[in-house]
Amino acid sequence: MFESPGGAVAESLANPQPSGAPLTFLVASSQGDWLEVDLAQRPNGSTGWIKAGTVTLRSLVYSLQASTEQNTLTLLKNGTPVKTYAAATGTGGTPTPHGSFYITELLKPTNDGYGPYAFGLSAFSDVLSSFGGGPGQIGLHGTDDAASIGHAASHGCIRLSNADITELASLLPLGTPVVIG
Repeated sequence: MFESPGGAVAESLANPQPSGAPLTFLVASSQGDWLEVDLAQRPNGSTGWIKAGTVTLRSLVYSLQASTEQNTLTLLKNGTPVKTYAAATGTGGTPTPHGSFYITELLKPTNDGYGPYAFGLSAFSDVLSSFGGGPGQIGLHGTDDAASIGHAASHGCIRLSNADITELASLLPLGTPVVIG
């Protein structure tokens, strides 16, 4: 990853990621043979530049919009709302960060508390520098606490029912944009 098109190397990123998922970016803009990409790192909103010829580009038809005020997650296809899910979001002390993010990985958690699937997002908690042994990365996952759905109840992650996260796990590719507001 480079600081600017043709600029100095800023960082080398591992592919695959430690979880085994392929390294994935969301393209923010392009300049000639260079792509400005959103990065899954602190601070939220970080970007870097990569050479277009070093990656495989894919078109995306799906995106997600999360509302922390309404505790909902809306699936969009080509910008048109398709379905809205009830969700749990962060509490006042551990809020879900707002901004534009993307799906970085899909995991099958070994902890039942996260349900059958968990998407890692490029978002990180604004108040927790670590959580559960990880770097405070925000997830979109199922839950073993169905009563929390529809409420501000998480440490910043977005929780869905296990049926809903299973549905999305079979549908959404890595790189899917997620806007949280």
